[in-house]
Amino acid sequence: MSLGRRSFAVFLAMTPGIGGRSIVRILTRNDLLARSPEEFLALSPEVLAEEYKLGPKAVNALTSNQAELLREAGETETRMSELGVTLVTLADANYPERIEAMDPDPPGMLFMYGNHKLLDASTFAVLSSRGTPGAALDELEALAEEGVLAGNVLVSGHDTPEYQRSAVVPLRWGAPRILVLDRGLYEGFGKELRSEPFRAARLWRYEYDPHTDLAISPFRPHAKYVGINNQVRDRLIASLADRLDFVDVKPTGNMEKCLRLALKAGRKVRVCDRSLGYRDYVREGAEPIRS
Repeated sequence: MSLGRRSFAVFLAMTPGIGGRSIVRILTRNDLLARSPEEFLALSPEVLAEEYKLGPKAVNALTSNQAELLREAGETETRMSELGVTLVTLADANYPERIEAMDPDPPGMLFMYGNHKLLDASTFAVLSSRGTPGAALDELEALAEEGVLAGNVLVSGHDTPEYQRSAVVPLRWGAPRILVLDRGLYEGFGKELRSEPFRAARLWRYEYDPHTDLAISPFRPHAKYVGINNQVRDRLIASLADRLDFVDVKPTGNMEKCLRLALKAGRKVRVCDRSLGYRDYVREGAEPIRS
């Protein structure tokens, strides 16, 4: 069976023990050596481990369960095609430039579902640390509305109060959103990819609209949430935004890390004076937001 590049990438993404970085390493090395997917799949365990730096779990899967993995990957790719899901890897030319320009350790693979044209639009994010108090949440929502009414596309998450308060704003105005998940697409939207991923959004629109919005996940379609995923999600949201508004930033937390990454990358950053260290952030280049 001959594997095209897309089919091979899906196969690798579905293989146990192979993550985004390993996929990029395999694709890049194969390109360098002009090695086809079929030639790669015929390699010995020793070559896979030494040349491609794959761990025992991945090597064992590739050498002992290859036929079953190929069958399952084929079914996954067919289902993705039916639903309109696209896999983009860091080794592909169409990987979003914004992410590489900001994050020194970008996700190796992205599953995308919906309106890809939003990646060419002017984007913004409204970010706040966990446990943001009520008055600050109101301000977060107001900033989201300000950006949406200015014609910019909001980048948000879906499963914290902070992200939910911003993610419903575009729905009220019939505007598009980019939603970044901390789990697989099927876990977020259901097996048919139709359900809005949180209850408040369903008050405005019961079904997710892939013609309007874009959903992005750096995790396999069936992947469940685990603790480290929220950090990957936050960095991805921040990296996809041209402008970042920070409402309540807790020192040394993930939001502060995203803020400093954005400043280093030259993104426009605004920070609310509610944040304890906002004066430091302003001295480093952020613009103040007066509450």
